[in-house]
Amino acid sequence: MKTLKITLLMLVVALSTTAMAQKGVKVGHINSNDLLTAMPERTAVQKELEDYASQLKVTLDAMRKEYETKVGEFQSKQDVMTDIIKDTKIKEITDLEKRITDFQQTAEADLQKKEQDLLQPIIDKAKTAINDVAKENGFTYILDSSVGVVLYSIDSDDILPKVKKKLGIE
Repeated sequence: MKTLKITLLMLVVALSTTAMAQKGVKVGHINSNDLLTAMPERTAVQKELEDYASQLKVTLDAMRKEYETKVGEFQSKQDVMTDIIKDTKIKEITDLEKRITDFQQTAEADLQKKEQDLLQPIIDKAKTAINDVAKENGFTYILDSSVGVVLYSIDSDDILPKVKKKLGIE
């Protein structure tokens, strides 16, 4: 009788292990670039970014025109200028060059920040939808085929502390 119970218990354990192994891993993928491009909010964001970039370009163009005017004026009149006036004009032109360079750098950084700020809610919305679909359909992992990264995974053990220990990192 005892042998029968042990055999039956081993059979149940073996069958449950086999059933768990058959469940396996369900992997899906998505091209997040295609998803973001397909989202209707993206068009409004793109328009707003183009308008903002256009405003920055108008300001930069005005600064460049002022620079070209000052340089042209200086070149045409430098022969009749005194040294002190030449030095003053050269300083004005140099200062304007620096202002143009600073404005370009600031404008680029502002445009990138604005793009990130405007896109983040769309990215968050897409990520939430990906997570929901993954959970609803029993996926273990969702890969982003456009960049090759994992977008979703079920809870699992984080082996980072063990790897750090193995490498001697504290």
